[in-house]
Amino acid sequence: MEEKMRNKFFAIIAVLLVATFVMAACVPAATTTPEPVATEEVQPPAAEPTKAEAPAATEVPAPADEWADVDPSGQQILFWHQHTKDREAALLEIVDEFNTTNEWGITVTAEYQGSYGDIFTKMLPILNTPDVPDLVVAYQNQAATYQLTEGLLDLNSLVNSPKWGISEEDQMDFFPGFWAQDVFPNFDNARLALPPNRSMEVMYYNSDWLKELGYDAPPATPEEFKEMACKASTTPFSKATVEGSIGYELSVDASRFASWTFAFGGDVYDYEGNAFTYNSDAGVAAMTFLKDLFDSGCARQVTEAYGDQTDFGNGSLLFTVGSSSGLPFYAQAASEGANFAWSVAAIPHTTTEPVMNVYGASVSVPRTTPERELAAFLFLKYYTSADVQAKWAKVSQYFPVRASVADKMADYFASDPAYKTAFDMLAYSHFEPPVPGYDFVRDEIEATMAAIVDGGDVVSLLDAVNIKANEILADQLAQIK
Repeated sequence: MEEKMRNKFFAIIAVLLVATFVMAACVPAATTTPEPVATEEVQPPAAEPTKAEAPAATEVPAPADEWADVDPSGQQILFWHQHTKDREAALLEIVDEFNTTNEWGITVTAEYQGSYGDIFTKMLPILNTPDVPDLVVAYQNQAATYQLTEGLLDLNSLVNSPKWGISEEDQMDFFPGFWAQDVFPNFDNARLALPPNRSMEVMYYNSDWLKELGYDAPPATPEEFKEMACKASTTPFSKATVEGSIGYELSVDASRFASWTFAFGGDVYDYEGNAFTYNSDAGVAAMTFLKDLFDSGCARQVTEAYGDQTDFGNGSLLFTVGSSSGLPFYAQAASEGANFAWSVAAIPHTTTEPVMNVYGASVSVPRTTPERELAAFLFLKYYTSADVQAKWAKVSQYFPVRASVADKMADYFASDPAYKTAFDMLAYSHFEPPVPGYDFVRDEIEATMAAIVDGGDVVSLLDAVNIKANEILADQLAQIK
């Protein structure tokens, strides 16, 4: 079993290695005009010169460690995060363990600061001021926006510091695609964060209800998805605890737009042309498909926070699409609600293989003082270490970012088949664009999705929002120093 698991993990590592090279292009690099190549006039061979003694070899000095003399002792570090409930409790335990055991007397205080969006809004006005926290969770696009004002520390020199850094062996232990996500070509390949976890968009489905409808497997294609969703909308689940039924509930969210576009064989960003592509053929096809579900009475919009999770749990909703980080909450909703069998699968797709939207906030170090920056990094190094990762992955149900951790989780996978199913789909990873301004673009996409399912014209709405998205992108890129 362990050998089989190991082979699977190495397969996933190989796929994520490909993602490393994809991510190197994820943030558009500035284009330059190549210098003309000088051509030399060919000369006839000269007479052989008199043989001279070879010069003595000189040693090239190793680069100086700019952090070698920085002392992090006694620093008070503030960590802004978005975790709640069991995850917050687990994070606080990790923080307490670090505070108790670290040899420098560093004290980390972890503070809940609301959602990712709340934290982003709070961070923008305080970058490069004394009020900034020492550590902050940030999606890659948020980190890119912060770096427009050089608000974050480039961690490369710390990661590779002979005295304080992460060993080459440990660096290689991170899944390559995840490790590469926080390196930004647009900012001279600066490393703006380290990844503590990742998750992906999956389709949650009610297995018992599908059997009642006559199906023995979840839908693999959009056509199958529509057939099942529409059938569920007229055939309520026998164990439902509320009246009524619906096949699918759509949360208007830019990640949802991206996930469905990926599933239809496209992307929301052109990495060669450095532009958003929301009006691509795949984007139009995906939104036309979803609009048709609404027009057919087989889908409706989520109108309150986690409303789809609630409806899924009470047995009135057959399908929903959301983050794998919601696994424990869906499990609780189902067990406390209609009490049915459920699982997760790939979003129905037109491609030969699934294309899974994998994402996750990393942790960045805002610019403060060398002492605080080093102390913050030392906690981050601890937080992403293999032993702590193993604990964090199991409690949080995020995916681990290190191969050695995943390789030891066979027993956990066996105890949580839905988590294992989702983890195995990491082999089909794809990513949303980590470009500055994406948070602002996301707001525009959400409004557009709402207008589409409310009856708006798909093509004209996507054409308009694509222009707006690229205007935002251009404005943001113009600010790069």
